Amino acid sequence: MRKWLPLLAVSLSTFMLLVDLTIVSIAAPDLAAELHSSFAALQWTVDLYVLVLAALLMAAGSLSDRLGQRRVFVAGLVVFAVASLACGLAPNIDVLIAARGVQGLGAAAMYATNAALLAAAYAGRDRSVAFGVWGAANGAAAAAGPILGGVLTEHVGWRSIFLVNLPVAAVAVLFARMALPDRRGTAAGRLDVPGVASFTVAATLVVYGLIHAGEAGWADPVTVGALAAGVAATLVFLLLERRRADPMLDLALFRRPAFSVLMIGAAALTAAAFANLVFVSLWAQSVLGLGAMTAGLVLAPMAVVAFVVAGAGGRLLHAVPPRHSIGWGLLLVAAGTALCTMVGPDSGWGALVPGLCVAGIGVGLSTPVLASAALSVVPPDRVGMANGASNTFRQLGYALALPVFATVVTSQAGDVLTGAGAIAGPQAAAKQLTSGGYEELLGHVPASVLRAAYAAGLDRIFLISAVLAAVAGVAVLVLLRPPASTGAADEPATAGVGRG
Repeated sequence: MRKWLPLLAVSLSTFMLLVDLTIVSIAAPDLAAELHSSFAALQWTVDLYVLVLAALLMAAGSLSDRLGQRRVFVAGLVVFAVASLACGLAPNIDVLIAARGVQGLGAAAMYATNAALLAAAYAGRDRSVAFGVWGAANGAAAAAGPILGGVLTEHVGWRSIFLVNLPVAAVAVLFARMALPDRRGTAAGRLDVPGVASFTVAATLVVYGLIHAGEAGWADPVTVGALAAGVAATLVFLLLERRRADPMLDLALFRRPAFSVLMIGAAALTAAAFANLVFVSLWAQSVLGLGAMTAGLVLAPMAVVAFVVAGAGGRLLHAVPPRHSIGWGLLLVAAGTALCTMVGPDSGWGALVPGLCVAGIGVGLSTPVLASAALSVVPPDRVGMANGASNTFRQLGYALALPVFATVVTSQAGDVLTGAGAIAGPQAAAKQLTSGGYEELLGHVPASVLRAAYAAGLDRIFLISAVLAAVAGVAVLVLLRPPASTGAADEPATAGVGRG
């Protein structure tokens, strides 16, 4: 049993930090009522967490190459636990948002080191099993967030969705101290502070611009200014990284087609499979009138299927080249999200079950292999950087897709309300509808029109998700080929991890 303590420590932390990506969405109505918060402010409780997580992942990976993965991992667990306590005790929305940002800092330290710690702790078939179980935790966590959030919110209260992290973090710290390998960092040089700063500014400005576009429109001066400044900051980041001897992200890694296409696949997976689930949860609660717990259970098919497939895949797909697991997994996500476009004005939650199950198979196939494959195509002294980059692209995919999908849902719903001529100010009504204001609108708009408007918005983001996953899946199948000289990129997913 002691052999699997490292896996338990890493999997517990991964599940915990990924659940916190989506767990807030299901508790939003109760949270807004108690803290007297607008839904616009509540959006930042999700966006700031994801933004800090995405912005600091590569920095945390680079730092772990210098200080050692276990040290950074345990520090992240402690920071995450303290921030979770602050979230659970928050007296107002401002404190909650700030604490969520600190949570993102701790999550970045954990997530940037987890795959490298597993690679150091296991070898051979044990490594395949470990990555399979860890991938199951990854695949199930994002969909399980609303389920756990619904149960806790309905039966304990919204504060419990944060306080439950404390015992989980304590157990993970104990297992980490007992069993994780304590290796000193091997990379030399200083932490790339200019790179961290410029990347954080770039990510913040772009995400803020996308969120503001949903509120004020794409032509609004603040939207245009934020997006333009974000592009400029991105260019500054790239120029800085090209010139540094010890960059946070070695841009030379992108000269390897295998590494580049894996980053594309990582971003597309989270954007296509998970970002739309936030709006499914809101639809289930506001339009279908389900309670928090029942609305969370709507997503159970994806969570269960992803967990089972990823767990079995570590043992059964050991000899399958990663391009097949990742590529076909993304194509299954595309097929599943395409099936979800069958949601109509009169649909119940059951209309989503076939699509969620198919997408769950794709998530379970691709998630564990993405992490190990990224480590296997870089030099041994870059595994922390590669792990951080892979996880950064995953979270950036989610962080960028979320505000874009919010804008798409609102715009599509507004078009339906406009066409129906049901209300003055249809775009404002659409924003209210997609933010949980269904009951308030019923006195002004027929229920059939409101259901049709939200269903049209869901269909559109599921269609975008399907196209995105399909393009990424084809790219992985075509470009993730073994180098002519070594064949490493088409070896089994974990074959090259930690090789030196």
